[in-house]
Amino acid sequence: MQIKLASVMVENQETALKFYTSKLGFEKKTDLPMGPFRWLTVASPDGVAGVELVLEPLSFPPAQVFQKALFAAGIPATAFITSDIHSEYRRLKEAGVVFRGEPVAMGPITTVLFEDTCGNLINLVQPV
Repeated sequence: MQIKLASVMVENQETALKFYTSKLGFEKKTDLPMGPFRWLTVASPDGVAGVELVLEPLSFPPAQVFQKALFAAGIPATAFITSDIHSEYRRLKEAGVVFRGEPVAMGPITTVLFEDTCGNLINLVQPV
């Protein structure tokens, strides 16, 4: 058994695609019409081959409530791993990504949260 797809709920798929590709540097993998929405995935060029992030349309009302509650509580929707959090932090900040503070060492990791412009907090993590 393998994990090939993970999802984040997004308020607007086009806005999400622009953020994840132009700001984070991910690549669009799949973009297929699915009724009023799209099956839209991106992947990290530095990530594990074949693993994609689905930019899920936030059309289910309870999911909207859940996403807003996570964001308000400061709980990340997912985490991305980096081998150099300080340079990644600088690169993303220069690209206009909004962070919730600066990288902080927390035991076996260094971490910082950023906003994805789509209603989610993302935890950027560097294992020690």
